[in-house]
Amino acid sequence: MAREPREGGRGGREREQGDDLVDKLVTINRVAKVVKGGRRFAFAALVVVGDQKGRVGYGAGKAREVPEAIRKATERAKRTMIRVPMKEGRTLHHDTFGHYGAGKVVVRAAEAGTGIIAGGPMRAVFESLGVNDVVAKSLGTRNPHNMIKATFAALEKASSPRHVASRRGKKAAELFGKREQGQTEAEVTNG
Repeated sequence: MAREPREGGRGGREREQGDDLVDKLVTINRVAKVVKGGRRFAFAALVVVGDQKGRVGYGAGKAREVPEAIRKATERAKRTMIRVPMKEGRTLHHDTFGHYGAGKVVVRAAEAGTGIIAGGPMRAVFESLGVNDVVAKSLGTRNPHNMIKATFAALEKASSPRHVASRRGKKAAELFGKREQGQTEAEVTNG
């Protein structure tokens, strides 16, 4: 039985949505249900949707026809969108780690001009998110569903300095140890 080529990766299917959302088809898989008369075939689609400004979501859909499976997956992806804080609108604020099942993902912030260095399904997530510079490594599994869920687990852990400062009851400048006007180095270290 010949396998159908998978769509996705670098040249994956990409469509513009009405709400300035971009959806990327990560994978389509033909699945079968065994019934008394033989096999019933259906298609399972995995889609990532994002606004390229810090919001991204993923969804899976299954139907007897490919377009219907993609439509269902896109609707689910729109419902599960999360907001990810970005540094300078191009990368993450800090390195983070996420895992789901056997899938583990390490996501690292990168310098300007680095580009998206990530494999397969993770690349679709970062392109939809609007991240331009990131280095990511997946460990443990090549299953696209688990890789995307692990990537989302890592992105949900990401936070901005402003958010961390508010949790600690401080100002963002205090986290970085910036001196106030007229303060010397000795006064900063002595408190």
